[in-house]
Amino acid sequence: MTVTLKDVATLAGVSVKTVSNVVNGYAFVKPENRRRVEEALAATGYRPNVGARNLRRGRTGFLALMVPELSIPYFGELAGLVITAARNRGWNVLIEQTQGTRSRERETLESLGPHLVDGALVHPEALEAADFPAAGEMPLVMLGEHSLDMAIDHVAIDNVLAAHTAVSHLASLGRRRIAAIGFNPARGTSSQRLAGYRSALAAAGLSYADELVAPAEKWHRAYGAAAMKSLLALPSPPDAVFCFNDLLAIGALRAVAERGLRVPEDVAIAGFDNNEESEFSLPSLTTIAPDKTALAEAAIDLVHRRITGDKTSPPQDIQTPFALEIRESTRGR
Repeated sequence: MTVTLKDVATLAGVSVKTVSNVVNGYAFVKPENRRRVEEALAATGYRPNVGARNLRRGRTGFLALMVPELSIPYFGELAGLVITAARNRGWNVLIEQTQGTRSRERETLESLGPHLVDGALVHPEALEAADFPAAGEMPLVMLGEHSLDMAIDHVAIDNVLAAHTAVSHLASLGRRRIAAIGFNPARGTSSQRLAGYRSALAAAGLSYADELVAPAEKWHRAYGAAAMKSLLALPSPPDAVFCFNDLLAIGALRAVAERGLRVPEDVAIAGFDNNEESEFSLPSLTTIAPDKTALAEAAIDLVHRRITGDKTSPPQDIQTPFALEIRESTRGR
C-alpha cells in the first residue's frame, strides 16, 4: 500500500504539517519532532511524489548549472558537489557547458526559463551585465570571481587573496624570479589571480616583469607545458612559478622534467584548485585548495531561498574559505 504523510504523522505522533515541513526541508521544526519524523520516514519507507509536489507549487523541480568546461577537474568536482547539495534540498540539476565564450554563455542563459528550471547557478567567463535577464525574472546565483557592475547573488573565494597567498609562499622560500602562467584577459578569474600575483611580489619587495607572465589561451596541461618551455628559454629563467590552475601546473612540471631540471630544487611550482591529480603527481603539487563543498552548499542555499520566498532582500556576496596545501613541488620530498 502507498504510505501517506498521515501514516508517517501517526507513527511519529506529530501533525501532518510537521511531517510536511521535514520532508520539504524547512528549518523551523523542533529537533525532537524532526528526529521522530525522520525515524518514521525510515520505518515506513515513505517516498514523496516529487512530480506532483512540484506541479502543485508551480515549479519544475530543476536547477541549471552553467560552467565553462567539465573537462577541467575543478568544474567536474564542483558539479558533483552542487548535485549533492541540490538533492539534499529536493532539486535536480541540469548541467550546461559553455566553453567560456560569451555567445554560448548568452545563448544558454536565454534558453533558461520557468518552463525548464526554477533557478540557475552561473559560472561565467565572458558574460557582461547586459547579457543577464532583468532582476526578478529568475533566481540566479553567480559563481566565481567577477567584476560586473550589477546586483546579483554571488558566491566565490577571494581569488586575489588566494593568489597572493600562493605567491607569498614561493617568495618565503627565497625565490626571486617568480613567474606566472595562465593570464588570459578573456577570463575574469585570470585578472583576479594576476592581481594577487602582483600584490604578493610587491609585498615581498620583488619587481614585476612582463616577461615572467606567460599567457595561456586555455587552462589545460598542454598550454602549461608550452608556457613553461617559453619561460625556461629566457636569458634569466624563473626559479619559481605560480600557475593559475592545477592543469597548467601539471604541464609545467612535465616541461621542467624534460629539461632535466628538478622540482623544487631548480624551479618551485604552485597551482590552484587542489584537484585530485595534484595530490598524486610526482612531485605532488602545492596548490590553493578552495572549499568546494562550502561553495556548492552556499550557492544552493541562496538559490533555494530565492525560489521559496526570499525575493526582495538585497543580493548577498558570500566568500567561502580556501587553504594553501603545501606539498613536494615547493617543500621538497
